[in-house]
Amino acid sequence: MIKKVLNGKELAERLNSELKNKINLDYQKTGIRPKLAAILVGDDPASKLYINIKRKTCARLGIDSILINLNKDITNTELFTKINDLNSDTTVHGIILQLPLPEKFKPFTLEFIEKIDPLKDVDGLHPINKGKLFDYNEEIVPATPKGIITLLEYYNVELKGKHVVIINRSNLVGKPLIFMFLKRNATVTICHTSTSDLESHIKKADILVVAIGQADFITKDKIKEGVVIIDVGTSRVNGKTRGDVKFEDVFDIVGAISPNPGGVGPMTVSFLLQNTYNAYKRQIRE
Repeated sequence: MIKKVLNGKELAERLNSELKNKINLDYQKTGIRPKLAAILVGDDPASKLYINIKRKTCARLGIDSILINLNKDITNTELFTKINDLNSDTTVHGIILQLPLPEKFKPFTLEFIEKIDPLKDVDGLHPINKGKLFDYNEEIVPATPKGIITLLEYYNVELKGKHVVIINRSNLVGKPLIFMFLKRNATVTICHTSTSDLESHIKKADILVVAIGQADFITKDKIKEGVVIIDVGTSRVNGKTRGDVKFEDVFDIVGAISPNPGGVGPMTVSFLLQNTYNAYKRQIRE
């Protein structure tokens, strides 16, 4: 019998503890620690907050990290140059380009991502790494989907044969999850802003993943009894973080649910650092 609350914070702490032990053992053998470089263009407060959380967790686990904070007025060429410098730096094992970029850079986002060395692309967004996922290779995949799948499997949620409904089609959540659920023999429906009669799809879900950033969008009248819900989206309401699911409203009728906060968020950070470690292991072996 699966637990009712899928506690991502608790599981992430366990995974982080295991990763810290691995890193310490490798450091004793090699004298080299994993190193993550984060590129932040501009001074968006939310992006700064996310990077600070990642860097604090790095420090706890024994991963070195650096922040390259670039002025939003830099040129495309200057940003390309900085990415190439990090690609060439053998002490750096992982690179993240904090998204979203400032408006003037957004049309070129894919070009910047393509410049990152695929071996150092710990966000799993380079076309080579996305192509591997298309063939069900999960060596480096975006951290949020990996965290979602791991959370479900840890709590023994059956995926085979289940109807999974995902309300999100982004490169960081919805698209990778399609292939990860298909690999585990689930049936997948993906919904988005242009989906007609969205509520009819939600009602059919055995497993519902929602990531739209609309507080309390999912209520008990929209779901079927026994559904397993993964709540990814976050909003700020009256100074508090709220998920896309009205937790208190649906709790009695769901089979299981991830809290928000305390569910997917900690798992995302944990798997970003797991990706960094995996990238480090590949590079120190070469």
